[in-house]
Amino acid sequence: MLPWKRLLRPLAALLLTATVAVVPAATVAHASDAPSRGWNDWSCKPSAAHPRPVVLVHGTFANSVDNWLALAPYLENRDYCVFSFDYGQLPGVPLVYGLGPIDKSAEQLRTFVDKVLAATGAPETDLVGHSQGGLMPRYYLRFLGGAAKVNALVGIAPDNHGTTLSGLTNLLPYFPGVQDLLTTNTPALADQVVGSPFLAKLNEGGDTVPGVKYTVLATRYDEVVTPYRSQFLSGSGVHNVLLQDLCPLDLSEHVAIGLFDRIAFHEVANALDPAHATATTCASALS
Repeated sequence: MLPWKRLLRPLAALLLTATVAVVPAATVAHASDAPSRGWNDWSCKPSAAHPRPVVLVHGTFANSVDNWLALAPYLENRDYCVFSFDYGQLPGVPLVYGLGPIDKSAEQLRTFVDKVLAATGAPETDLVGHSQGGLMPRYYLRFLGGAAKVNALVGIAPDNHGTTLSGLTNLLPYFPGVQDLLTTNTPALADQVVGSPFLAKLNEGGDTVPGVKYTVLATRYDEVVTPYRSQFLSGSGVHNVLLQDLCPLDLSEHVAIGLFDRIAFHEVANALDPAHATATTCASALS
């Protein structure tokens, strides 16, 4: 075996491990397993105070339950109709999702949003996504008609301009075949590498589309979406937030910011209901 071929497998494994290592181990969970009232309660009708249902979009190597065990109840307890779904399934890969081509996952989001709007009777929804879940909806908004059905997109540590995985992806050109391996076996990972054709198409002509409000929540300690400032969007209707500007004591990294950081959750609530937003501080962790 040629020397570069010996290195190909370890590098590919390292790329996968770097991503897997920062997401929680999946339990045997599916969207249908979510609580039957409030979270994925298809009889839920939005209140006058919160007239839009919230759709939660999980990240890579995650699923619709594990990713939202804290945020979904947080929002449900604040009188939101909350829904989540699984997307990006690969054949023969159970429990973890967000692995398929991102443009195809965006089509799944379109179908799910239509289902939520039909069930709730609402004309629009709000989207909250973690990691890839903050990136993928932007394709839906730009190319699949989502802008007419979405009021706001809140991205928690989204890889809006791709990631270098702390510089690891910069090694790909030195190992022929690794990019093809990623594209074939885990298309979503290839789509999220800085400079990918998917990202070039998505970001050509600007980061945003008219009529949608965008919020990006980032942490300086993100070790997956790097550099962390690449998460921020530019354009009209954008609110970029670095958690450490709100609370210097917040040490959350890529996983924690989406799974249980209540400072981030408070900012999510502010983005969903800006008319009643309150200041986010370190004390918000106790709210």
